[in-house]
Amino acid sequence: MAHLCISLLLLISGSSCKKSSDSNAAETTAYNPAEAVVVSDFFPKTGGSGQQLVIYGENFGNDKSIISVTIGGIPATVINVHNDAIYCLVPNKAYTGKIEVNIGTEPNQQIAMAKDTFGYQRRMVVTTLAGKKDDRGNYDIKDGTFADCGGFLNPTWLIFDPTDPNLLYMGQDGGDVRLLNFKDSLVTTPITRGIGNWSRIRTIAFTLDKKYMIIANDQNDVNGISTSILSRTSGFKDPKVLTSYKQCNGASVHPVNGELYFNSYEKGQFYRFDLIDYFENNDLGIKDYQLLYLIQDNNWEFQIDIAPTGNYAYIVVINQNYILRTDYNWQTKTFLQPYVVCGEEPNSGWVDGVGTSARLNGPYQGVFVRNPDYAGKKDEYDFYFTEQGNNDIRILTPEGKVTTFAGRGSTSIDANSNGHIDGGLRTEARFDAPRGLAYDSTNQVFYIGDCNNHCIRKISLEN
Repeated sequence: MAHLCISLLLLISGSSCKKSSDSNAAETTAYNPAEAVVVSDFFPKTGGSGQQLVIYGENFGNDKSIISVTIGGIPATVINVHNDAIYCLVPNKAYTGKIEVNIGTEPNQQIAMAKDTFGYQRRMVVTTLAGKKDDRGNYDIKDGTFADCGGFLNPTWLIFDPTDPNLLYMGQDGGDVRLLNFKDSLVTTPITRGIGNWSRIRTIAFTLDKKYMIIANDQNDVNGISTSILSRTSGFKDPKVLTSYKQCNGASVHPVNGELYFNSYEKGQFYRFDLIDYFENNDLGIKDYQLLYLIQDNNWEFQIDIAPTGNYAYIVVINQNYILRTDYNWQTKTFLQPYVVCGEEPNSGWVDGVGTSARLNGPYQGVFVRNPDYAGKKDEYDFYFTEQGNNDIRILTPEGKVTTFAGRGSTSIDANSNGHIDGGLRTEARFDAPRGLAYDSTNQVFYIGDCNNHCIRKISLEN
């Protein structure tokens, strides 16, 4: 807010000197209802919500209490007025850009219009798509439309159905698998935790041929269920054990070669399971997987996010606040020993930076987003990930630079980083322990499982 005030002061003083040869006279000249109000120009010509705008003209007077401005039919905040200039802020959703100045009171009121329109640029904003809780934090878990489906229990994993972009599956840690149908704006529960005998559903993935779903399960039994496989032909109602061990935090399928990678929290184990052999020869048992390496130590909670190219994967270490990278060997069809790309184990914090100078706090699900600025480069993807401890969405570049994308806004209200506030990505929006994250690349929309708010949030262009 301090920066905004300073900018406005500079804009006001600079513009007054530019447009008025006698600024003192302009400031003391009152509005004259006998003379016409004229809007001659404005600056800048384009911008988004919150943009500082100067409207130039004649006979504006010096009393801002009798002046109102609308842009795109939406009232704008008037900051100051001189006889030849009005200083205001562009409001939200001023789509048409039509500028109208209203000065005076009846019967001495005049309306003046700008000849040109302001080029309003839509901004990315956070909104709430579905789910809610009451003022006491209570919520119902029920199927229904986005508007009345109640709240969600720990929406920790989000993934689109690879055969239908209108279907978004949600894994609820400690609960069932929910489904958001965007075509019908409907939430249902197609898969219950009980049918698979799962303790904690951690992640959801699909096989390369899109015919099967794989659910990672977290339970404390060496002969328990690490991953289950469900067929599309059954409507994903026929889960059977795919791999067996304890404390699996996540499982991912290689997007090119199709093998499965999963982990164990126990000693930080990183496992490989040959799904192609499993399907083609049908001779692999639930223990027929390969230990590639240990990440670092006992009780290392992590998930595996494989880049769309298949060239590498990020290992998001949730409880140790850092991210590793493991490169893929195309000859052996397996991942190599990982190395740190950002954060520093076990130190938590909120610091944007490069490599180990960055500080993370409870990173969770991530998605790869193609960056058009990287066209032609070896790696064209940024990695966006949620942080439950920092209540935000961060971006990791291929060079290891971490920045904050959304969340932690509304600092003028209080100093808290958490909350449930919609609005501008960094200026207003707040989350509360976000975990799940999905990206619709066609429409350039993010969906966030906002755990402590028990809802699904959305990041998109304002509409």
